[in-house]
Amino acid sequence: MSSSAEAGGPRAALAAALRAAGLPPSVYWIEDTHQPAPLPPDFLYLRRAPGDADRWETGGYERGRWTPYASHAEESEACAHLRRLLLG
Repeated sequence: MSSSAEAGGPRAALAAALRAAGLPPSVYWIEDTHQPAPLPPDFLYLRRAPGDADRWETGGYERGRWTPYASHAEESEACAHLRRLLLG
């Protein structure tokens, strides 16, 4: 992990790891860190839980619908979950 990723926090480190793993940028979306535009038709995501800024949510986006898979109390937990979803 590079020092710039560490300085950016868990989401920046996750984005750097996913890039290093060679994942296409259109298969994941990370709030305020990696938000492809235009929005792809489907992807896995990590974002703040709607209505609860203290929680994080991981899930899938398909056909205009955000579908939560899990809610996390910590940003680092959410990052670890999205990483497992994408890389196994």
